[in-house]
Amino acid sequence: MSYRVFCMTLLCSTAAMAGPSDYVSLPNVEYGEREVDFKFGSARAAATATLGEASLGFGYGASEWWFTEFYLKYQRENPLGTRFDAIEWENKFQLTETGKYPLDVGLLIEFEAPRNRSEGYELRFGPLLQTEFGRWQWNGNLLFGRVYRSSDGAAHSTEIGYQWQTKYRWQPQFEWGLQGFGEMGRWNHWDSTAEQNHRLGPAVFGKLALGNRQTLRYNAAWLVGVSDAAPDHTFRLQVEYEF
Repeated sequence: MSYRVFCMTLLCSTAAMAGPSDYVSLPNVEYGEREVDFKFGSARAAATATLGEASLGFGYGASEWWFTEFYLKYQRENPLGTRFDAIEWENKFQLTETGKYPLDVGLLIEFEAPRNRSEGYELRFGPLLQTEFGRWQWNGNLLFGRVYRSSDGAAHSTEIGYQWQTKYRWQPQFEWGLQGFGEMGRWNHWDSTAEQNHRLGPAVFGKLALGNRQTLRYNAAWLVGVSDAAPDHTFRLQVEYEF
């Protein structure tokens, strides 16, 4: 696959869904928590075809059930280099008390305004689910996305995607597991199997206590494309400084 075709395919397929820096959202909220959040992702279809993304955000636990965060997002494309791409406003709502029921439930709502307004505004939303079995933690999110007011005048459809992860909580500083992401196309009429984007792979997680209620959290994954439309390899990383 040529670099130009790869980039166009990846950008079009993720216009209302996830990019290579996307992460698995968790349903729980901590009131009063502040965080600086850095995310990075790189997707590759061939040795000369790579698309990179990065974002920097600041978040705040505004209540016991609401966490809100603003991101500045950047994108790297050869030969254009790195450029500012979008502003994102993410809101997470905790709908059940942590650990009270077999399933913790949350709701994610994201709004993105791109640098190039002709691309349209993106809305993404969906339920966040989490459960535990002994030392194992499982997460599964079903997300819907749609683009509004793009300059092409097209009637964009609501698209559907997913995130999941499982991890073994070995030690707070180091945990391991698997992550997966995918997009299937329109929510009520999925794309053909060849056009869907599915990737999964091993992941690591950890939390480092810095003292004075300061914490550094990280998670990273190496994802392999398991469908024709997916990048061959995706590396993603997230680092959060909480205080």
